[in-house]
Amino acid sequence: MKVCIPTAGRGGLDDIVGEHFGRVPSYTLVNGKTGHVEVVENTSEHAGGAGLPADILASLGIDVLLCGGLGRRAIEILSQKGIDVCVGASGTVREAMEAWKGGALPGASAADACQQHAFRGPDHRGTGCR
Repeated sequence: MKVCIPTAGRGGLDDIVGEHFGRVPSYTLVNGKTGHVEVVENTSEHAGGAGLPADILASLGIDVLLCGGLGRRAIEILSQKGIDVCVGASGTVREAMEAWKGGALPGASAADACQQHAFRGPDHRGTGCR
């Protein structure tokens, strides 16, 4: 099971869970069985690169995304790519992983989407969800 947490930097398990899934500078990947940690740069077009975050995560073989919150469309796209989304993650990557393993992070559906991420016009950037 490969778990991805959007992160604010390259601090591994001690890094902070990022506020905005598509615009974070990095994704911290954790093997749920072995505990192996890898940090990859966010090269998506949201962060000034190429490609969509969901495509990048799918190419990395991600099974689960742990995040604070996510927009409806992102949840739908990740689901279509076979990536489960759990919301409510906060604190450090280590704390998010512990919460997930303990069953404290619920699976997300479109009903759980952050209202700040609703597409309401040309500037649809939200303020982040927590």
